[in-house]
Amino acid sequence: MTNNLPDEDGLSRRTYLKLTGGVGSAALIAGCSGNSGGGDGTTEATESTEDSSGDSETTEQSGGDDSESEYNALEIQHWWTGGDGGAAIQALLEGFKEAHPEIEVTENPVAGGAGQNLHAVIKKRILNNNPPSTWQAWPGANLQPYTEASKLEDISESVWSQNDMQSAYLEGPKNAASPAGTLVSVPLNIHRLNNLFYNVSVLEDAGVDPSSIGSPSDLVNALSKVDEAGYVGMAQQTKSAWSTGQLWAQVLLGEYGADVYADVTGGNVEANADAVRDSLDLVKQYSQYYPNDAGSISWQDANSKVIEGDAAFFHQGDWAAGMYRGQDGFEYESDWGHVPFPGTDGIYALNMDSFPMPANNPSPEATKKFLQYVGSVDAQERFNPKKGSIPPRTDVPKDAFGPFLQNQMDDFANSEAQPLSIQHGLAVSPDALTAFGDAMSSFISGYDVDAAYEDVKAAFE
Repeated sequence: MTNNLPDEDGLSRRTYLKLTGGVGSAALIAGCSGNSGGGDGTTEATESTEDSSGDSETTEQSGGDDSESEYNALEIQHWWTGGDGGAAIQALLEGFKEAHPEIEVTENPVAGGAGQNLHAVIKKRILNNNPPSTWQAWPGANLQPYTEASKLEDISESVWSQNDMQSAYLEGPKNAASPAGTLVSVPLNIHRLNNLFYNVSVLEDAGVDPSSIGSPSDLVNALSKVDEAGYVGMAQQTKSAWSTGQLWAQVLLGEYGADVYADVTGGNVEANADAVRDSLDLVKQYSQYYPNDAGSISWQDANSKVIEGDAAFFHQGDWAAGMYRGQDGFEYESDWGHVPFPGTDGIYALNMDSFPMPANNPSPEATKKFLQYVGSVDAQERFNPKKGSIPPRTDVPKDAFGPFLQNQMDDFANSEAQPLSIQHGLAVSPDALTAFGDAMSSFISGYDVDAAYEDVKAAFE
């Protein structure tokens, strides 16, 4: 009984433990963290490709004690310290300063750890009632420990009523911004997860038409044909488990649909036991067509096999396309292509970054203006082309985006469902994400489907 009693700042002991422990599961996360030739991702589960050696310390500023600080000072924390992420956040801040020259902006970045270092700093500051004005955060279930502790403000009226945001955002991003039923953050960008990239010449040589692969089950036959032609079927890394967790989620989504996916991530695993087991078994079948060195390479190394013409297919978030765009003589559609992961036509699986509004905010008025700007056309048009992501708003002009991202924008605007990422913690709680990562680590060690099913069930239920 005493574990549920609130302490002086409104945190129950149980919620305190969630904040001090659970959010650290970001160690499993890839994507939205670093960059590789215009894309986004990680070298390993916790390493940013743009700044994997950054210092995890930062000065803990409260925004100052000046009586006017809530109007003219803004402290922002993020982990975009280099590469495309660094260029993108600077473009965003330049636009904000042009719109609001009266507000003094202080950046307080925390580099490295694929965002885990920043998560640790934010947890400490929130627990000490000393939050920054706002920070880069994965939305959705990642924010649940903060909403459960009443540490985030409802910004439905103060922010989301501005700039036609309510009508410009689709339901998926709005749901992610409302982990407890009220809008507490503003998504800035979207990275798609249900992608299947391919080398055009390899598939032509193997006689495989990627547009004809109707389901994850059908993909097994395509991989076999590629293997018979002398190529690696699927370029995949298994050195760390996050790529497999991400792949399994797309197989479940493609083979059984968005409703089953939502039911599973909502904790109803046993009711969908066949779907979960079959999806795990398909990943096991795919593993027969991985490169021989899958257990010792990074996702970038795996992707290079597609670029070099050694492998046919590659599943990854759309940050993988940054490597293609950065490669001379490797052109979209003529050398590399993309289809939604088999079975997921009409679906846009979401990974996002957002900025929340903390309670006990040191600069509430300036923060509201910043969050309103983050949700504007101007901000998202400045940020996303440089980041290699697409806007969550559906009314941002496409002119600044390349052909691949323009196609992604069309797919998103026309999508029937926008499920949230498991592997990046948008769909499941931090505790569940940690347990899911352990399940995938065990799975790739021997591909025991029954054991993996029990582990996934324990993680989500």
